[in-house]
Amino acid sequence: MGKYTREDIQRLAKEQDVRYIRLQFTDILGTIKNVEIPVSQLDKALDNKMMFDGSSIEGFVRIEESDMQLYPDLDTWVVFPWTAEKGKVARLICDIYTPEGEPFAGDPRANLKRVLKEMEELGFTDFNLGPEPEFFLFKLDEKGEPTLELNDNGGYFDLAPTDLGENCRRDIVLELEEMGFEIEASHHEVAPGQHEIDFKYADAVTACDNIQTFKLVVKTIARKHGLHATFMPKPLFGVNGSGMHMNLSLFKDGKNAFFDESGELKLSETAYQFIAGTVKNAEAFTAICNPTVNSYKRLVPGYEAPCYVAWSAQNRSPLIRIPASRGMSTRVEVRSVDPSANPYLAMAVLLKAGLDGIKNKMPAPAPVDRNIYAMDKEEREAEGVRDLPATLAAALEVLKQNDTIKDALGEHILEHFIEAKEIEWDMFRTQVHPWEREQYMSMY
Repeated sequence: MGKYTREDIQRLAKEQDVRYIRLQFTDILGTIKNVEIPVSQLDKALDNKMMFDGSSIEGFVRIEESDMQLYPDLDTWVVFPWTAEKGKVARLICDIYTPEGEPFAGDPRANLKRVLKEMEELGFTDFNLGPEPEFFLFKLDEKGEPTLELNDNGGYFDLAPTDLGENCRRDIVLELEEMGFEIEASHHEVAPGQHEIDFKYADAVTACDNIQTFKLVVKTIARKHGLHATFMPKPLFGVNGSGMHMNLSLFKDGKNAFFDESGELKLSETAYQFIAGTVKNAEAFTAICNPTVNSYKRLVPGYEAPCYVAWSAQNRSPLIRIPASRGMSTRVEVRSVDPSANPYLAMAVLLKAGLDGIKNKMPAPAPVDRNIYAMDKEEREAEGVRDLPATLAAALEVLKQNDTIKDALGEHILEHFIEAKEIEWDMFRTQVHPWEREQYMSMY
């Protein structure tokens, strides 16, 4: 991952014996899509002339306006190391444009760039993200289908032989490093079969690209080990779910805008305003940051995931935590996000929420430094602690009422996201689940 020119890409494709190129993009639901071309079509792709049918992609366009163009981002060139045996495959992440040469309003990556421009108009130069995605590893059956059998019984920071996922995790790290990732930590998480690999922060768009690449690598290498990697937020009842904590920091002219040596907690006024905006809009961005029916099985008390809207610099139960590092590392950690979220949309709404606080010079509410899980409803209300939405349906209703978050998505993405998610909720709501049969078949 570096700064590449058209000539660099042509040279690297030849030097690295690349046979195929995947032109990748992400749909509204966060699913990676790609158009694969032979290397003979590389020049056409670099001329931004590769077209695809947008009507076949979730939430894009209708059949009568289906033509879309792929504009490769040359800095995203990378060769997949595991493809060397059968002719190497490289990828370029693309922005999506209309045939008229306009950025497509339904492209999550382009939408994030739109919100970043608003940030720049306020005088900030960079918005950085350090993500912490978690995932589970399950065994595959003889047909190659995922089972519910975990591959280990390890716990937080355990080592082999208890953590049987260690070899798989190590191979994932090696592949990522070969692709240019700077890995900061790799360890077993709290639940059996649960893992976390942390990579270095980057600017918002690059970090989101990295999250999508990370998911692809994790799933690919896990399968080589006879395992299925899932980023489903809560695959198992009774254990911790998987989160994707987002560590956010704003910069102005190379300096961290959240840091102030003389400020309370060494945080700047900008940091407090960003926190205020995040707290104010938290319920509304939940539908984007926790976008599945299953997401809300994770956001319950007792499993370390936040389910209350508050912030603190001292404990890990609130939605927003301020890690201890200061100086260039000063950051706001949003802990509710889970890895089923479309990272481009999640970053757009989190940035927009924070900017809302900065633009309107909002004062931050008082921090809540007690363990919120140990507080009863009356105590939470006295501290001004609000509940996050408890279901996807409730989250969608709050989203519909919040102009700040709606604007962060734009009309096209908002409309198609809500439509898709209301269908998802209705399918879940009308389904008869095993729990219901277990509870009621004999009783009634």
